[in-house]
Amino acid sequence: MGKLFGTDGIRGVANRDLTPELAFKIGRIAAWMLGRNHNSPLFVIGRDTRLSGAMLEGALVAGITSAGGEVRILGVASTPAVAYLTRELKASAGVVISASHNPIEDNGLKIFDSRGYKLPDALEDAIEEVYFNDSDELPRPEGAQLGQVYIDGKTLEKYLNYLRETAVSLDGQSIVVDCAHGAACRVAGELLERLGAKVKMMHNDPDGTRINVKCGATDTADLQRAVTENGTSIGLAFDGDADRLIAVDEKGAVVDGDAVMAICSVDMKKKNLLKHNTVVATVMSNGGLDILAEKHGIKLIRTSVGDRYVLEKMVEGGFNLGGEQSGHIIFSDYATTGDGLLTAIQLLKVIQEQQQPLFELASHLERLPQVLINQKVATREGWSDNPKITSAIDKVEKELGKHGRVLVRPSGTEPKIRVMLEAPVTEEKLEEYARSLAELIAKEQS
Repeated sequence: MGKLFGTDGIRGVANRDLTPELAFKIGRIAAWMLGRNHNSPLFVIGRDTRLSGAMLEGALVAGITSAGGEVRILGVASTPAVAYLTRELKASAGVVISASHNPIEDNGLKIFDSRGYKLPDALEDAIEEVYFNDSDELPRPEGAQLGQVYIDGKTLEKYLNYLRETAVSLDGQSIVVDCAHGAACRVAGELLERLGAKVKMMHNDPDGTRINVKCGATDTADLQRAVTENGTSIGLAFDGDADRLIAVDEKGAVVDGDAVMAICSVDMKKKNLLKHNTVVATVMSNGGLDILAEKHGIKLIRTSVGDRYVLEKMVEGGFNLGGEQSGHIIFSDYATTGDGLLTAIQLLKVIQEQQQPLFELASHLERLPQVLINQKVATREGWSDNPKITSAIDKVEKELGKHGRVLVRPSGTEPKIRVMLEAPVTEEKLEEYARSLAELIAKEQS
């Protein structure tokens, strides 16, 4: 059997890997499988600004309605907005059409259950089983039993109002916001201005031909320049579907997900709001986060890479803060997924309440030097069984010493293998080791 779902839903090049035909079949299967307990299951659908979004939306809607499901189309909406509104509207499921931070030619389908959580592996496997074997056998209702479609231009306001309830006044804050030409374009500036901030927008045209291109959370160079040139107090960068945040302090330095977790966890610990005094991070988070957590009496738990694994551990242990270095931060008291806008609001709340600039707050996280190389490969499979690669990794680990780390893992969404090194040595030395490993992997995985 083939494989559709990766670590973050179904992704691929739109109209080649992720075709309208695939979206149609997934819509039919999802409507049947997730709505079996309803006569007319309701699906909430949002998308980012990619050109392929409308095409895939039409196919997905056709599939859902052909199986008797109703659809509420939000239009351009962030991943966390769809997750929240799926719960709020008591829908059977929600679907986001987005490839998040991926290149513009890619797209994806992220499916949430009625609780606003990403589907568990077992349910994704069940959908795949039907897809590859007997999707043609699904029922086809007729006449009045067909599903209906509703274009919803107002419900997104519920999400914005909910975020406002978690915030404090931002009077006095000057903010530059980079929307990456993605889903945040529709709401980010409006929300922050309602809270009293003075906002300067950039890369905020909902242009799917430029989504994530030299902008947003994956490329903050423009934002860093804008913050320093305008003398603003903070910069906020979102990715294409606005489920992650990378901040920039008043001096133009990047404040990534590790730093945001450090700032918020210490603040929550002081307020007795950090459940079980625990934060969940992935193996990619900097070792400095371990040192800071220990200093403040906080336990740090690490998981595999992927916000779904962070969330699973949070739910399992009853924890309420976790995330990734890339800016996926989950505040589970408020959300079931990473939410860039919510993260920005929580970070700004700490700045306002403590009356400290972001640079000072972020400086408490003392980082170990870290280098990451994303190496393109012909195949992501089998590298861990290659003795040349594994022996090279072992050798580098020994040379880095007991405080060093070597992490090699395949990307869940791209034809790449990620090589991360961390140790109390110079970045130049780490870069040398990392390049050597990446070149060997590229050669062996060709």
